[in-house]
Amino acid sequence: MSHANRPAPPFPAQQQSDVPGHTASMDPVPDHGEESYKGSGRLAGKAAIVTGGDSGIGRAVAIAFAREGADVLIAYLDEDDDAHETAHWIEKAGRRAVLSRGDVTDAHHCNAIVQQAVDAFGKLDVLVNNAAYQMTHASLDEITDEEWHRTVDTNIGAMFRITRAAVRHMKPGASIVNTASINADHPNPALLVYATTKGAIQNFTGGLAQLLAGRGIRANCVAPGPIWTPLIPATMPPDKVEKFGAQVPMKRPGQPAELAPAYVMLASDEASYISGATIAVTGGAPIL
Repeated sequence: MSHANRPAPPFPAQQQSDVPGHTASMDPVPDHGEESYKGSGRLAGKAAIVTGGDSGIGRAVAIAFAREGADVLIAYLDEDDDAHETAHWIEKAGRRAVLSRGDVTDAHHCNAIVQQAVDAFGKLDVLVNNAAYQMTHASLDEITDEEWHRTVDTNIGAMFRITRAAVRHMKPGASIVNTASINADHPNPALLVYATTKGAIQNFTGGLAQLLAGRGIRANCVAPGPIWTPLIPATMPPDKVEKFGAQVPMKRPGQPAELAPAYVMLASDEASYISGATIAVTGGAPIL
């Protein structure tokens, strides 16, 4: 689908009560590349973990990875319908899909995700740390200690723990791809805690790339701009959802399918000299 045909605001006002939300309830339903992504064997024979892989960016990445020849473990919170839909597309591509349900703020579960992948696939070549939590607030007083800890633990704490467990099984040529955000460089004040964690993710990845270079393991970030995923109607008020994406030069949000090629490139052997980088996928909004 060309840029001209992608959905642009205004969108129907909508809100979901559950976080991180459900795909089927969205209007328009996001495009994850189900009908459009064409693989070319760039990840043939690789084994991957994608956290937050049930929907949104994670689903698009999982579909793309499978069509490029990778087996994929999907880690997700509790959105079983979405997770099984993603698994369906992985299996339709002729690859193995493994589902790992649970909360990444639980340290034991972080280790279990990695062990489950290694048990299923016999190895681990690619880790995509993509699971995230956010809420919108107009003032500091609205942000509770509990929400601060949940956001930090989901977005950066889990990333640290899963990465630590994963690296023990990774061999030279392996790749870690972390989902940062345009908020790392241009923090949205209404997403204060989320933006803080995304800055931390970018910094963590830069340090990680240097730490792991001697072992032949690469670490990079993708920094999305506004992307049309269930997290948007689940965490933003209806009036913000209606205008979502209008602020970037392309005047629309990105579809999850438009993120997947960046993750594929960073996961592939073709990116053998790329580490410590941040790839912006922001609809024309520069990050510096």
